[in-house]
Amino acid sequence: MPRATPVLGPAAVDVTLDVNGHARAIHIRPQRTLLDALREDLGLMGAKKVCDEGTCGACTVLVDGRPVYACMTLAVATAGRAVETVEGLAHDGGLHPVQEAFIAHDAFQCGFCTPGQIMSVVALLRARPDVTADDVKRAVTGNLCRCGAYPNIVAAALAAAKRKK
Repeated sequence: MPRATPVLGPAAVDVTLDVNGHARAIHIRPQRTLLDALREDLGLMGAKKVCDEGTCGACTVLVDGRPVYACMTLAVATAGRAVETVEGLAHDGGLHPVQEAFIAHDAFQCGFCTPGQIMSVVALLRARPDVTADDVKRAVTGNLCRCGAYPNIVAAALAAAKRKK
């Protein structure tokens, strides 16, 4: 009986990603997700791997300023685009105002969803600095917090917006 030939899939490709303002060259299979590339190839652990199916938002990063689920985005699709992770928010040893607001307003409990929540709020405030509580709730709709810290997340986002003015 003849043996079946294994299906190996597409060969790996060279991709240069612009992550947090730095060009990063990696050699990956085309089907590799942005989340796996960030965590396993680039060592950026801020975006969390939780559901791996686009339902929780813990892996949210910004691509060209817009929040996306990194677990549902192919890394090769982000070549030549600006990718920003929670690690890229702090500058010169100081936290981003949204990160500071999350701490000040206790907007996390277990902290697992926090990076995704922060990235969604950052994207919102960059697009519209004058926001309401409803705007914040809409912006974080795709970010599941199993601990129920939503009131504090909204308060933190509103405080960061006020500080930004």
